[in-house]
Amino acid sequence: MELGLRDKVALVAGGSSGLGLAVAKELAAEGAHVAIGARDPDRLAAAGRALAKVARGRVLTTSVDISDYPAARRWVNEVAADLGALHIVVVSGGSPPAGPASNFDLGDYQDAVGSMVFPVVNLTLAALPHLRAARWGRLLFVASETARVPIPSLALSGMGRTAIARFAQALAAETGQDGITVNVLAPSATRTEMTERAAARLAALTPGADPEAQLHAMGQHNALHRIACQEEFAAVAVFLASERASFVTGQVHLIDGGASVMGTELPHFVTAPKDTYT
Repeated sequence: MELGLRDKVALVAGGSSGLGLAVAKELAAEGAHVAIGARDPDRLAAAGRALAKVARGRVLTTSVDISDYPAARRWVNEVAADLGALHIVVVSGGSPPAGPASNFDLGDYQDAVGSMVFPVVNLTLAALPHLRAARWGRLLFVASETARVPIPSLALSGMGRTAIARFAQALAAETGQDGITVNVLAPSATRTEMTERAAARLAALTPGADPEAQLHAMGQHNALHRIACQEEFAAVAVFLASERASFVTGQVHLIDGGASVMGTELPHFVTAPKDTYT
């Protein structure tokens, strides 16, 4: 299937690992020019090498902290200037601590909003003039299943991801006539380094438990009884970034293996320290 991505310019925040890198690879393989940004220079350099192996266009890597709002805006403008335009913006980031709503104090809630919501808003506002100038744009925000499904043990995530979804929907209504679509990706457990670390920490709470068994248990949350691989997530993201998805906007797309039809109980979740999922 021809996706119409050759020579499109894509910016991927959080593109040095995990889901962000998986999406960046797929975009690069489709012929888009891809700029990735992240904080860790070593991880960023490794990601750049991985992208170069599959890229059919240019690859740019920039060490940037997207919570530094002026620096993030400069990055967006520099990418657009260097590559001549900007068409696709993907914002991927980390997750807040897990736990029920009463486990956290006001500062935890403020930190969660600051880390999840404001970087998305800031990057989007910086990118919009470039997307409008191109008369073609795709904004993709990587959230989680909590953007659609209330999961009591993931209270901070649910609050922040829902805010992102409402921002995306309001923006979609405003920018559709400019040729810009806005969509939210809402995955359940996907095998990334962060998920593997979480599995190891959860397994450590049970004597004799094995991280691989914990990853298997995470998969029991969905109808397919396994966690997703990164390529499965990236395939959906890149379709939504493509010309083929030109009539899809303002939606929260569950990529959850049918978890939403299985109820909100997390079989793998046990009482754990606040940093288990970070």
